[in-house]
Parts: sequence; structure tokens; C-alpha cells
Amino acid sequence: MFEKRRMAKSAILVVAGVVMGLIISSNFNLFTTGYTEEAKISKDAVDLLTRINEATAEVAGAVKPAVVNIASTKTVHMRGMSSPFDDPFFRQFFGDQFRQHNQPRDYKQSGMGSGVIVEKNGYILTNNHVIKDADDIKVRLSDKRVFKGKIVGADPKTDLAVIKIDAGNLPVVKLGDSDKLRVGDRVIAIGNPFGLNQTVTTGIISAKGRADVGIADYEDFIQTDAAINPGNSGGALVNVKGELIGINTAILSSTGGNQGVGFAIPSNMVKTVMASLIKSGKVVRGWLGVSIQPITADLAKQLGLKEERGALVADVMEGSPAERAGLQRGDVVTEFDGKAVGDATALKNMVAATPPGKDATVKFIRDGAVKTVKASIQELPVQAQIAAKYENQLKGVSVQNLTPEIRRAIGIPGKVAGVIVSDVDESSPVAGVLAQGDVIMEINKKKISNVKDYETTVARIKAGQNILVLVYRNGSTTYITL
Repeated sequence: MFEKRRMAKSAILVVAGVVMGLIISSNFNLFTTGYTEEAKISKDAVDLLTRINEATAEVAGAVKPAVVNIASTKTVHMRGMSSPFDDPFFRQFFGDQFRQHNQPRDYKQSGMGSGVIVEKNGYILTNNHVIKDADDIKVRLSDKRVFKGKIVGADPKTDLAVIKIDAGNLPVVKLGDSDKLRVGDRVIAIGNPFGLNQTVTTGIISAKGRADVGIADYEDFIQTDAAINPGNSGGALVNVKGELIGINTAILSSTGGNQGVGFAIPSNMVKTVMASLIKSGKVVRGWLGVSIQPITADLAKQLGLKEERGALVADVMEGSPAERAGLQRGDVVTEFDGKAVGDATALKNMVAATPPGKDATVKFIRDGAVKTVKASIQELPVQAQIAAKYENQLKGVSVQNLTPEIRRAIGIPGKVAGVIVSDVDESSPVAGVLAQGDVIMEINKKKISNVKDYETTVARIKAGQNILVLVYRNGSTTYITL
């Protein structure tokens, strides 16, 4: 009896083992099927992606030799730190022997960026901030040759610069037409992020005409999601034809690294600035002589405009091309020299890019009627360029002499002497504090009679230094601390 039970139990175990084996075997086959079968990818898909890969690699390979690494060195003057040895009570007993520890000292600061060769004889485009105040510039080519770079010219207003190396028969990148770019177009960025030479990233044009970013005075940036990081500044942004359509300049980031929002200066702005820098070492800009502001929804309604487009003329400078052409305060400029004016920034850039001496057609709306005039563009006067000269609190403030005509027009008493504020850039540290029409009578208790007095006084003020300004505004004078 016991033997029968033992045999029955053995039979059950055998059957159970067979069943478990079948289950395990079945699951194993199911588990391994995904690894043994080939992925189902169509030939058309493979062919398409292969062609895209080959095209991207071909474009990058053609452009990379013209993208260089720029290493700069500059001398930084560091103020001495405050010390208890400076205390007059301490010095009364111990003298000045310890004060030497608090003397200012200089040290060398290194920087790194990128550049693009645009002329075979060694002209290279880069950003102004890459080579600003540099004592020494080293340019490393893709073939690892190193040359000493010389600054041909720089333009802080657009953050562009041109340097030159003593070399010939160099690879170059052809400049393309940035006006033809479309949002969604594929682009390739090439540069030296974090010093990693010849780095290639890809993306698309995310937006065009980005302004008010706060990077430069003249902004018309191309926005891209191609990865741009520190060290990419001055590098190339090219289209699928391998044409340079932008100089990579900045990123918008909360971490300091790439977050998919990069900005490049468009090639059509680059062409104008580069040609002027190579020819004269500076940028010659056109001047219309108007103060302008953007069209808001409220202004559009008040002015009877159908859409929020154009630039509103807030003031017309005396003796300017605008005044001679007949433009008036309250006009809304909608077209300049055959191009539609989308906003105030667009008009500012268009005028600046116009060669002095050229007659430009200006279309505008006045009292609901569309009018057209011809304006002979002049070179931007010195007093209108003051805003770019200083790095102190008055950076971005433009002034002009207080003439009898301006006095009569605005109602400024004869006893008020000074310079009148003609414009305050939105990026200026004193935007919202000083305003157009303010008369600056004194700066740090020094009387200001004309533009020359203003320039001389402001040029002596250091960055970060507080400024006491006496201003005439709305019929009264007031002191303002900047």
C-alpha cells in the first residue's frame, strides 16, 4: 500500500515537472523572440535617413575648416580690498607700513571663443565680447596652425568684430541671405564650446527678428535650438547650402549651458557691419533724425490703425533728414526704402544699415491717410552716438545741444542751461529714470553747458559709480541720483 502511494506521488511530480518545463520553455521563447528577430525598418526609411546623414556630414565637413578657435588674454585691474589697516585710528599709531597690502594689482584673464574665416587673405568674423580689451589674440585653425590675431575693428552696438591673421589661401564660408530664412529651416552650428574644437550641432530656426534681448544696441537676432554653449560665441550658423546665415552670439539660460534658446546675428546685418569695419575700422550708420516708439494696442486704437505694426514718431530732431522731408510727431512709419516696418526696432536697424547720402522712400500714416516722402539719409552725428561710449550709469543716454528752436518748441526758460536728452535706450541703467526731454544742467555738481561739457564729464565717471544729476523737467529742477 505504501509502495503504491509512493509511485502515485512520483507520477504526480513527473507530470508537474513536465508541465512546468513546458511553461518555462514557452516563456523563454517569448522572452527571447524580440532579440532574435530583426527590427522591421523599411528600405525607404533607411535610405531617407542615410541621405540626411550624408547631407549633414557633407555640409559640416565643408564648413568646419573655416571655423577657428580664438583665445584672448587681457589685463584686468583689480582694486584693493578694504582693510582694517586703512582705519585712521590704526594708522595714527602704526603709520602706513601695512597699507601696501591694499594696493591695486593687475592680473591676466583668459577667454575663449570662435570665429569664421570670410576672406581668403585672413579676415575673420567674431563677436566683440570675445576680443574686447584683449592684449593678445591667438587664432587656431582647423589644421592646428596657430596665428597671432590683430583687431581690424569692433562694433559694440552689434557685438561684432573683425580680426585678421597673416595667412593666405584660407578656407572660407560664403555669406548667405538671412532675409530668406524661414522659421523651421534646418541649420547647423559650428564652434568651440568649452574649448572643444570643431563641435557640430544641428537644429532649426526657432524664430526671427528677436529684439529687446538686452545683448546689443542693434538687435535682430535669429533664434535657434541648435545647441550653443559658452565658447560658441563668434562661431558659424549655416544653412543646408553651407552658407553663413548667422554669427552665434548668446544663449538664454538659467544654468549657463544650452537650454535650446540660442541667438545669432543675421548675415545681412553682419555684411554691412563687416564691410564698414574693414573699410574704415568703424561702423558708419545712417541717421534719419527721429525718436520712435513701438505701436501698442492702445496706441493703435487711438491712432485709428488697423493693426499693431509700424513705428510711431515721438519726436523729430531739428535740422535732421526727417525734418527736411516733412515728417512730424505722431506719424506712423509703415515702410522704409521699400521694406515693411514691423516695429520700432526694425526701423532703427533699417535706417542704421542705410548708407549716408542715399535718398530713402519713407511711407507713413498721418491722420488716417497714407503719405510718402523722400529723406536724404545722413551719417549718425557724434552727439547721437554718445550712448555707446560709456560703461557707467549714463550708458544708453543720447543728448544734444539746447538750441533756441528747441527752447521755443518745448518751452524751456532762457535761464536753464544744459543739454537735452534726445533718447534713452531701453537697456540703459537709467531707463525709466531719465526721459526724453529732460534737460541735464549739472553732473556731480559740475555745470553742463553743451555736448562737449557732457562728454568730458561723463567720460571721467567709472562703471558702478553713483552720479548726481540736476535735471530740469516739467517746469522745475530736481536732483536725481543715478
